[in-house]
Amino acid sequence: MKVLLAAVITAGVLTVPAQAIAAPEPLAVAGQSAAMHRDFGLTDQQLQQRLQAETSAAKLLPAAQKAAGVAYGGAWYDAATQKLVVGVVGPDRAAAVRAVGATVTAVPVTAKTLDQRKAAVDKLAGKAVPAAVSGWSADPRTGSVVINVQAGKRSQAVDAFVAKLAKTEAVTVKEVAAQAPRTYAAGTVGGDPYYVSNIRCSIGFSVYGGYVTAGHCGRSGVVRGWDGTDQGSFQGWSFPGNDYAWVATGYGWWTVPVVLGWGQVSDQLVRGSSEAPIGSSVCRSGSTSHWHCGTILAKNETVNYGNGQLFYGATKTNVCAEGGDSGGSFITGDQAQGVTSGGWGDCTSGGETWFQPVNEILQAYGLTLQTA
Repeated sequence: MKVLLAAVITAGVLTVPAQAIAAPEPLAVAGQSAAMHRDFGLTDQQLQQRLQAETSAAKLLPAAQKAAGVAYGGAWYDAATQKLVVGVVGPDRAAAVRAVGATVTAVPVTAKTLDQRKAAVDKLAGKAVPAAVSGWSADPRTGSVVINVQAGKRSQAVDAFVAKLAKTEAVTVKEVAAQAPRTYAAGTVGGDPYYVSNIRCSIGFSVYGGYVTAGHCGRSGVVRGWDGTDQGSFQGWSFPGNDYAWVATGYGWWTVPVVLGWGQVSDQLVRGSSEAPIGSSVCRSGSTSHWHCGTILAKNETVNYGNGQLFYGATKTNVCAEGGDSGGSFITGDQAQGVTSGGWGDCTSGGETWFQPVNEILQAYGLTLQTA
């Protein structure tokens, strides 16, 4: 498992430039431009416009959800219009949502109902999931739970599984990439910062007292840093089901609110963990493939890693990753989003990656994100 040395650093490894603290760049994303230029193909002006619009949408989301009340049916960011779109059930709350500045669209069921449908599918699916089923997620636009089946791999077992889930009366099937998801772990490689036994993973985000990372990276024992010296130990972990863990640091190591840029971009300050909506851009840092960017595609997805290992509540992106990037940071602007879990593909041919939302980790263990 691979460590993303994003938030926890040792003396001599990373210093935060005084200029960055004293006079931060607008949105704290200036250093991400190179990675976003490469992965989105946008100009500086287009990037700043997009980031500004996405930041506004994320800030608007809580007010829009409150305005929708019980009629709230989910939300997503529309890159074409650069607007937050809020699904509303029925006409009663539409005007109130428009009044706060969001675009309104009609959806068939509320977010609460859709979450219940997703939970019902999770329960009915059990652990014996065909390998050709990559996972499933709730789609607020249609009000259904979408079952992702790998291209060219339909079989009697898959059809029987889909038929079983169809008993919930809210299931559709979508053909996805033929490659199966996997966790992004890797064997030990010299020069990387974080090891558990013969496993290498990436650090996610600093919290007071340590850092958060992926749950499949380890369960017990001493964690070693980039130089092979003792760094800390796991205090809590959860995988499968969830994919999160936290490590308490010691031995002279300390934490800072920074995600490493690996020489591709400037080291990024972390200023909060406001959740970005579907459709927003997001960047990932990991110790194997370093900085890459893409878009948030879905939330609350169930991922099938095979052998009964299901990951619930995942956020899906089209950002690439590779073995050893597990646990690494997903960040939008200066807002922490989550830690890398797994995916399919690589950063040469492309792929998709899922992350564990960071706010769930903080809540689960009563941790406080360290921010600039």
